Amino acid sequence: MNVSMALNKLQNFDAKGFYVFTKRDLRRLFFDDTDTAFKQGVARLVKRRLLEQATKGIYVYALSKNKGDRTIEKIAGALRKYEYNYISLESALSEYGVISQIPIDRITVMTTGRKGTFKTSYGVIEFTHTKRSRIDIIENTVKMVYPLRMAKKATAYRDLKRVGRNTEMVDRRALDE
Repeated sequence: MNVSMALNKLQNFDAKGFYVFTKRDLRRLFFDDTDTAFKQGVARLVKRRLLEQATKGIYVYALSKNKGDRTIEKIAGALRKYEYNYISLESALSEYGVISQIPIDRITVMTTGRKGTFKTSYGVIEFTHTKRSRIDIIENTVKMVYPLRMAKKATAYRDLKRVGRNTEMVDRRALDE
């Protein structure tokens, strides 16, 4: 993998709004390389700080013009790429002003995939599994300008009650508004 060619490809994808990649995504970008050349090339891009390894198997184009506060959501989407994911629980309720605490170092995400917690260079991502149907998820979330959908206020509260934590933080009056 030629570094200048790799940089050109990454810049082109960044111009289209794609700057978070799984290892598989990068492999598709550099399909001509042998496995050894690919591994060495990715390591070289990380060493030169053109790629950041946000967490295992997830990379962020370091020179991206799109990076910002919502990069962690893009990383969450990449971690559970083929699942339905939405911001809920404390993160959503904080956005709605239903709880006074603002989760600064983490986001809470409901997913149809596996539960898990991932420490990234952009903060902690906490996935909680849901068995809700795709239709239920779509009907009870809203599309935001953010990468992930956001639970409606009542849905976020329902999810919080289901997991059974921090329900005492909820401002009931704000919930009913």
